[in-house]
Amino acid sequence: MSEQRNSAPVNVGEHGLKKHDIKVSTVVFMIFCLVAAGCYGIEEMIPECGPGLTIVMLCVLPFVWGLPFGLVASELGSVRPQEGGYYKWVQEALGEFWGFQAGWWRTISIYIDNTSYVILAGGYAATVWDMTWGMEFALKFAMILIFTLINIRGVKDVGIASTILSILVMVAFAVVAVCGFINWGGDAETASTISFQMTAEPAEGLSDWFFYIAGGISIGMWMYSGYESMSTIAGEVSNPQVIPKGTLITIPLIMAVYILPTTAGLGSLGNWENWGTEGDAVGYATVVSHFWGPAFGIIFAIVAILAQCSIYNTYIASGSRGFFALADDFLAPPVMVKCDKKHGVPYVAVLSVGIFNLIFCMFPFGFIIILDVALLMASYILVYISAMVLRRRIPREEYVFRIPGGNGLLAAICIVPICVALFANFVNGSDYYLGGMIGIITGPILYFIWRRRYGGLTKKDPVNFPKNEKTGLAVGDTKKIAFLFLVMTIMNGIALLFEPWYEGWGTEDAWESGDYFDGILEGSNVDTIVGTIQIGLAILTVVCAVACIVFFILSKSVEPKKEK
Repeated sequence: MSEQRNSAPVNVGEHGLKKHDIKVSTVVFMIFCLVAAGCYGIEEMIPECGPGLTIVMLCVLPFVWGLPFGLVASELGSVRPQEGGYYKWVQEALGEFWGFQAGWWRTISIYIDNTSYVILAGGYAATVWDMTWGMEFALKFAMILIFTLINIRGVKDVGIASTILSILVMVAFAVVAVCGFINWGGDAETASTISFQMTAEPAEGLSDWFFYIAGGISIGMWMYSGYESMSTIAGEVSNPQVIPKGTLITIPLIMAVYILPTTAGLGSLGNWENWGTEGDAVGYATVVSHFWGPAFGIIFAIVAILAQCSIYNTYIASGSRGFFALADDFLAPPVMVKCDKKHGVPYVAVLSVGIFNLIFCMFPFGFIIILDVALLMASYILVYISAMVLRRRIPREEYVFRIPGGNGLLAAICIVPICVALFANFVNGSDYYLGGMIGIITGPILYFIWRRRYGGLTKKDPVNFPKNEKTGLAVGDTKKIAFLFLVMTIMNGIALLFEPWYEGWGTEDAWESGDYFDGILEGSNVDTIVGTIQIGLAILTVVCAVACIVFFILSKSVEPKKEK
């Protein structure tokens, strides 16, 4: 018995999926919705980082985070345009186990992301129209219902809705940029508040710079993430090569939509300390309402809601196909591959997104997003590694689009954002780190359960993906599980040393209770919060270390010996 051979891609079964003729322009608008749908969220970066650092990060992050992943997604999407997208790329490059981790982590990340957009839409509406809890829930329910029904009708209808919403959002932020640049320097009321100082307060040491960068890097990375999400529906597009083409067009478009309105707003309205997403905070709507009249405030409240709807709409399609692809490989409940006969859509997977969102949409935003960042970054790291592996494995002539510059440049393009992701994972805060690690550990646990229960790729292709009869897993899986737990143990050990120094536990410079869990526990005793986090990190470190040792010892007895 030998380990799985991963030199060829494993195709996704049809299951009644319907193909649609999608144009490049439609793909551009769908990717715009998946990644951006406006600048909403950047307002939180400005008072946390400082106006100068915010602009710098918006200009730098595309080149160390957004652009690299856009290029990698375009390259892999051109050579492997199939349903499941990034999950199938990792599976082909690194095998069934790591493919499942990437697919599961990113799919759950999308489910969480989608819930956050419903929460944000309800929050914007409740702030402007003073809605009761019941009215806000009714709005969220209507949003989930409408866009779930649109998604059940198929990718083409999703694309139409995305196109309309994207155009509205782009026009709105173009108006902000024009208004801001026309009124550059402000008026008698705003001129004195205009500043592009680098940080919110003078940075006196390395920990201060970490703090200010951390205040915006997770938001900035989140704002520039999502270029791979369109890849999951490639099997439903008649000409899937329109996806990498659309990706390359969207990258500079999104940079412009972020950088121009933000710069124009800060240069005309100023008041950077009070920017935010709360009802009384300064934001993009304030720029036009201040200079051109209060009616624009209402218009932008509607645009803000539509922006969240546009992201929600496209991510239902992306997230549901992630589960569909896992189930097609017998690594998730098989009910997820059921397709509607009329529209050719995996309706059970689509409904699962809506049900998840409906249950969690009334939770606080901070509670929902706490698991998201680490899951997103972990899946991205696996995609970057897969891009380097597949570049050496797939013949050059098979690529429709290939990043210029050879394997060395590709390695640089991949390694830099991997380092950025690892850095951000630690400086986001110990609360985000702990929540993220708990989310990551669900990957190997569910793989162990579902691979044994549903059969995995062995059921689909027993020759290339043999089963280890002793474990019920694929050959070599116990080694891979041990390695994952080893990596987690090392990272947890670093976190136990780094987080107390970084957050100043027990010192006069320590974080306040409101700095944890997105302010949910503000007013609680900060020593109790960090003490609980420290205990949680210690327990998680021990669990990962024990699991690593157990699976390593197990691999020695259950895995076949390599043939000489």
